[in-house]
Amino acid sequence: MTTVSAPKTAEDSARAPHEFTDGYHLLVEALRHNDVRTLYGVVGIPITDVARIAQASGIRYIGFRHESDAGHAAAAAGFLTGKPGVCLTVSGPGFLNGLVALANATTNCFPVVQISGSSDRCIVDLQRGDYEEIDQLAAARPLVKAAYRVDRAEDIGRAVARAIRTAVSGRPGGVYLDIPAAVLGEVVDTDAGAASLRRVVDPAPRQLPAPETVDRALDLLAGAERPLVVLGKGAAYARADEQIRDFIEKTGLPFLPMSMAKGLLPDDHPQSVAAARSLALRRADVVMLVGARLNWLLGHGEPPQWNPGAQFIQVDIDPTELDGNRPITAPLVGDAGSVMRALTERLRPGRVMVRDAWRAELLARHAQNTERMARRLEAAATAQPMCFLTALQAIREVLQDRPQVYVVNEGANALDFARNVLDMRVPRHRLDCGTWGIMGIGMGYAIAAAVETGEPVVAVEGDSAFGFSGMELETICRYRLPVVTVVLNNSGVYRGDDASATSDPAPTALKARYDLMATAFGGRGWRVTTPHQLAAALRDALSSDGPTLIDCVIDPSDGTESGHLTNLNPKGVDDAGRQAA
Repeated sequence: MTTVSAPKTAEDSARAPHEFTDGYHLLVEALRHNDVRTLYGVVGIPITDVARIAQASGIRYIGFRHESDAGHAAAAAGFLTGKPGVCLTVSGPGFLNGLVALANATTNCFPVVQISGSSDRCIVDLQRGDYEEIDQLAAARPLVKAAYRVDRAEDIGRAVARAIRTAVSGRPGGVYLDIPAAVLGEVVDTDAGAASLRRVVDPAPRQLPAPETVDRALDLLAGAERPLVVLGKGAAYARADEQIRDFIEKTGLPFLPMSMAKGLLPDDHPQSVAAARSLALRRADVVMLVGARLNWLLGHGEPPQWNPGAQFIQVDIDPTELDGNRPITAPLVGDAGSVMRALTERLRPGRVMVRDAWRAELLARHAQNTERMARRLEAAATAQPMCFLTALQAIREVLQDRPQVYVVNEGANALDFARNVLDMRVPRHRLDCGTWGIMGIGMGYAIAAAVETGEPVVAVEGDSAFGFSGMELETICRYRLPVVTVVLNNSGVYRGDDASATSDPAPTALKARYDLMATAFGGRGWRVTTPHQLAAALRDALSSDGPTLIDCVIDPSDGTESGHLTNLNPKGVDDAGRQAA
């Protein structure tokens, strides 16, 4: 711990100098004490010295251009590592920018801690107009799992430990840690400071389910005519890969992976019913949710998407999640690994879990839909100009032999098509917009994946989605990260061929040469118009192991309003006074 000597008087000169430290160094030491190896953030008043000291101490600091992107990166780091990512922001507007990502991480159940500097409390509380004055603690509380403020430097070690444990324990989420500038600059005795540091021990212990509930769940599955297992990103986060695979394969149960659970079992696994999703949900009479929630992504568990008579088994770390939309007949409260292990251990030898008729029905629909998609891909292969499917098929062919590549995906149509076309075979290698369905996570998630794993990353971006965080391309180039950004450029939000009623561009119109951005920042830029060019550029980019952007020009007319979420657009009245169809 860095120390300074106290000012000496004549009387002091006869004694050994007394050593002191300050809040800046205590914060860095508290993070190091808890094995934090990377900080994501944007420097400025009053946290610039935190970043400098952290970097000098061996903690890697990744400096961003916008706090939201830094926060998204910290959140992705939490998902990928199972340890809280840490985001560092300035006060006021910088804090608010980071709070967007912190709230999103909480909704997605990603462990992350945002540490923000703040103005002096004595001025803020009387609203005297301090620099970037805002009651940051009050602003954060409704949007995060927990929020804490440090009022004394001697409490920094306690606060960091508490924030880490809160972020990762139980249902993971975002934690806000407010440290006023005065506390960062506060000088304290070195020995007292060192004694205040705390190391978190076993922050997320195993939670075993009740045996009687395990038996009830197995009885329900065995008695079902049409059982189904739905795997969510919570199952992927739990790192229960072996336990989930063991249970699925020993029971023969059909499973449906949500987008960020893809790869827990390979997408081409014979028990996957992803290609028969609608039928599986509509017909299943007993459904086991593993780390998945019955939110809007699953139609809230309600008809017509679901069987109205379906019974639900839910595996979740948080009992308050149960019964939110549909009654849960068998609540399996515990961590996914422990629950799935218990289910497997209590299986009765020879007990039939899946009836032949249900398996045959799913296989028939799976084959039908797979063939339909194959025909669509075949028709798209020669489309000129390229459409979404043309480009994604070229990307798929390149990635087939590279299962370790991390895929980040966001957009409307870019997300919907890619989720169906790009197969995943390795867990936690697909990152997308998640529960809120927001835009702007792309470059932050891609940076975190590259930093935390060292593996190559391909970010498949809609041109609109890329615009939310596109400036972080400079961050990717500055740190020379192995990130390839593929922008599916149809020159618009949803599509680029909308007509304008005025001399201004249409509300959905966009226009950019994204490849030139990469060149400007010191990376490599490609502009491609054919699938052959796209595949060649992507192969070259992955071989070079450096930052590249591929501006993939596709048909402006290809795309639909809101992608697959057209039903969320309310019907209005057109300019002729007629109700929109």
